[in-house]
Amino acid sequence: MDYAKNNKTWLSQYKVPLTHIFLWAVFFLLPLIFSISDYSQSEKKHLNPDEFFVLNIISKLFIIGFFYLNTQLLVPKFLYKKKYLVFLACQAMVFGLLLMLDFVLFELLNILHPFRFINSAYHNISLFIFTSLVSIVFKMVWDKAKTDEKQKENLKTELSFLRSQISPHFLFNVLNNIVAMVRLKHDALEDTVVKLSSLLQYMLYETDEEKVTIQSEMEYLKSYIELQSQRFGSKIKITTSFDIENSHLHIEPMLLIPFVENAFKHGYGMVESPAIDIMVKLENEILVVGIKNKYSKEDQQKDKTSGIGLANVKRRLELLYPKKHTLEIEPMDEWYTVNLNLNLNNQ
Repeated sequence: MDYAKNNKTWLSQYKVPLTHIFLWAVFFLLPLIFSISDYSQSEKKHLNPDEFFVLNIISKLFIIGFFYLNTQLLVPKFLYKKKYLVFLACQAMVFGLLLMLDFVLFELLNILHPFRFINSAYHNISLFIFTSLVSIVFKMVWDKAKTDEKQKENLKTELSFLRSQISPHFLFNVLNNIVAMVRLKHDALEDTVVKLSSLLQYMLYETDEEKVTIQSEMEYLKSYIELQSQRFGSKIKITTSFDIENSHLHIEPMLLIPFVENAFKHGYGMVESPAIDIMVKLENEILVVGIKNKYSKEDQQKDKTSGIGLANVKRRLELLYPKKHTLEIEPMDEWYTVNLNLNLNNQ
């Protein structure tokens, strides 16, 4: 098991350099990538095999160096900054250096066949242009992939922070509820602690996953509502409706709880005839959530933590379900309403 894991880690670490080595090996081993990129048959007659091998290898090494010169320096320094003429001038200068290299090699190898710059240019131009274009495309695709990966990591980091923020906020509210029940010596205190234990188990063990089943999330919501019902008893009229049949669908864990928490937070106190209405249903893979509570305009500043949960869930919806949700939160007459439509298709 550890051996397989180590192998996977090793391959992941060296995947990029191994890919480069493989592709350049293919580049060297194929007899000809472009028939006109090597020397013509007439010129090969004037070269012994060793001379031709040296010319071919050194030219290709130069092309490899040119590829990385483009990707590491010329493309980001000039092409990305839209200095097109400077970039083209650099390409022409490098091509000139390639021709000079050919000339020097002819002299060093004492090749009897006369060197002609026009012939050298003709034999090298196709491979040079091809390498230039490939290096540009490679650099752009590589940088785009790195940018996307960085954005993805930033997204994961932000979502992880938002999740960690939800848990203590929720726990803070529930513990406040238990403190209130202890003070009132409520008969349902034991049941409340048991339900809190089950809720914490869900938070600690099941929400580690990126997604949970709708059924699991609904059971969590129902347990929380029951917990609050035990606390308030008949002091708040609580109406619930859950119509969830497609339990195979998945959702971000603890996404809906802030709306329910907010309803209980602001639906009691200075409110006359407090009432909370919670409706959740699925319609063709669209999760429809409607939550409303009676509220008092004079009782909107509950404590410093008010609004943390709602701001949190709004941000999570923006990150996880862009263009796949609609959220309306507004006070209407004596009711504070939340309406959420969430597309769970392919989630």
